[in-house]
Amino acid sequence: MNRDVDYYTLLGVTKNATPAEIRERFRALAREVHPDLVPRDQKAEAERRFQDLTEAVNVLTSPDKKQAYDFERNLISAGVIGGDADAVVQSYLTQGIAAYKEQKWEEAAGNFQLAVHRNPRDARGQHYLGLAAARAGDYRQAIKALEAALAVEPQNVRLLKDAAMIHRQAGLLTKAERLYQEVLRWDPNARDARKALEEIKSTKGDR
Repeated sequence: MNRDVDYYTLLGVTKNATPAEIRERFRALAREVHPDLVPRDQKAEAERRFQDLTEAVNVLTSPDKKQAYDFERNLISAGVIGGDADAVVQSYLTQGIAAYKEQKWEEAAGNFQLAVHRNPRDARGQHYLGLAAARAGDYRQAIKALEAALAVEPQNVRLLKDAAMIHRQAGLLTKAERLYQEVLRWDPNARDARKALEEIKSTKGDR
């Protein structure tokens, strides 16, 4: 996410624009700056702008992401926080946790996704995003987020357990098996991990 870009200004739409209007405006602008349609010497700039446009339409056409984005912009406009303040990330995490507790999985994932856009190396945010996305049924996003979290904290046993569980739910048994083995490497007394590992081996054996 480009923190210096106002998505409404970038797309040339008002805050009251409908998702259909926003998408139509995106398509018009995208045709003008698509990297495949510009001279080679302008390709790098076109790719940057096209990425910003894509991020803008994804945020502004999602009710949960738009609400969180508007909240952030209002705080910045009021001078309550700076554009790169940690308070913004914490605000997204707080809203995401509240939504998660209320079992609003998609809303929670949307807030966590905005948090990690600002700080991709926030292992906690990526961990939470993985859990919420899995609950929402988006295992692709869940696994991507959990792998990002593990890249930062590869020895986090709680994270390893959750990652193993979600890989198992997604049917990725070989990866789940490796993750449970990693749990036992750091916590040999983790009975739940040992039991899950035995069940996976039994399932793979049956196949």
